[in-house]
Amino acid sequence: MKIGIVCYPTFGGSGVVATELGKALAKAGHQVHFITYSQPTRLDFFNANLYYHEVDIRSYPLFQYPPYELALASKLVDVVKYEKLDILHVHYAIPHASSAYMAKQILKTEGIEIPVITTLHGTDITLVGKDASYAPVVTFSINASDGVSAVSEDLRKDTYQHFKITNDIEVIPNFIDLDRFKKQKKEHFKTAICPNDERLIVHTSNFRKVKRVDDVVRIFKNIRKEIPAKLLLVGDGPERNNIEALCRKFGICEDIRFLGKLEAVEEVLSVADLFIMPSEKESFGLAALEAMACEVPVISTNAGGLPELNIHGKTGYLSKVGDIKDMTEKALDILDEKNLPTFKKNALARAKEFDITNIMPLYVALYEKVLTNTGKTETFSNKVL
Repeated sequence: MKIGIVCYPTFGGSGVVATELGKALAKAGHQVHFITYSQPTRLDFFNANLYYHEVDIRSYPLFQYPPYELALASKLVDVVKYEKLDILHVHYAIPHASSAYMAKQILKTEGIEIPVITTLHGTDITLVGKDASYAPVVTFSINASDGVSAVSEDLRKDTYQHFKITNDIEVIPNFIDLDRFKKQKKEHFKTAICPNDERLIVHTSNFRKVKRVDDVVRIFKNIRKEIPAKLLLVGDGPERNNIEALCRKFGICEDIRFLGKLEAVEEVLSVADLFIMPSEKESFGLAALEAMACEVPVISTNAGGLPELNIHGKTGYLSKVGDIKDMTEKALDILDEKNLPTFKKNALARAKEFDITNIMPLYVALYEKVLTNTGKTETFSNKVL
């Protein structure tokens, strides 16, 4: 099977999931072609079945902004024809699904049929997609796809609620590679950060307002009043300067470290005691799943798809958005030495349910259904993990 995968190549969840899916399919013996404007961040190992095709984005004086959608559509046409792809799987609706539709119509004029699957990840629906400037294109692109999936039941409902969708949307949750994300022996790192055996709290995100990183700092300030603790903030983004200013305002900078963007985030999670995700909206919460796989319980809001992942009172706790007091109390409960081992054990057990070997067959089934419905009967389930 020759599969084309289109995604954003950044640290965001959609790019991570798309890349990890492609890597797994390549390991299973399928030819996987990534098509994007730069090499995906997680495309970090060599495999004979993995290919990368860079979209050439050229700037012309006529255009104020380079027309990426057109460049991507042209590249898709080229790769499908030259590599003889069997299926395209695009992650994130804007602009990938619309570009794939354009490519599909161009190829059809040359007698080439290419099925397109669109996977919805979150802000392509909940934020960008709801913009009146994009909503008609998003709606059309989803309905024109041969198959559609969403990473949570909440995102599926949100999509049907805000768009006139006539296509079926299947829920295929995000997954984790437990060979990579697991607790590692990094005691020396924990000792360096917490020399006096303080509790270590971690947050990772892209530091946008919707992530409410300021709530993390406020919760940490309250925790710090009760028990010795340190905070690691992993990631970067538009809110970083504001967060640094808040740390200085509270006078707690000596106990907070900004680590920036890290590829090997599992090494940090391996020594953490608690992960905090106070987001205003999360379609799934992949960062929380990565923490749980490293045996780290989670304090999160009850927004979006988070309740589908974080089990209240078992793998961590859920609180209302902005409820600093409740999240502080729940965090202290988890960090109590009598409770922490059980929460850690439960977090890992829950993460195992989302192991890639459990989720992969769901994508395989979607591929096969689309191929059958579009007249392509090749079946490859016997090749997959």
